[in-house]
Amino acid sequence: MKDSVDIHVVLATTNDMDERHEDPSEAAERLNFILHAMYDRAAEDIETERLERILHYTWEQWQQNRSLLEIEDDELLDWVDHTLATWDDADNSEFY
Repeated sequence: MKDSVDIHVVLATTNDMDERHEDPSEAAERLNFILHAMYDRAAEDIETERLERILHYTWEQWQQNRSLLEIEDDELLDWVDHTLATWDDADNSEFY
């Protein structure tokens, strides 16, 4: 269940982002935007383990992505929706 996952555990800090991004504070804010969107848009009855895997995957995909600060919110939300819609079809085994 979604309410069993504490989103605050996975949120990024400035320290998490300072090796890859010129503005680590903004990068942390952007990654947290994506993580919150993923959590908010996930179904209420999603299995806890599945949501944890998706959040981990999201972190891995975006934490070191140098284009994080250049992508518009709409595009990030499209990525979130696409990831949630295709999770079962994708091979994400390397992330969990």
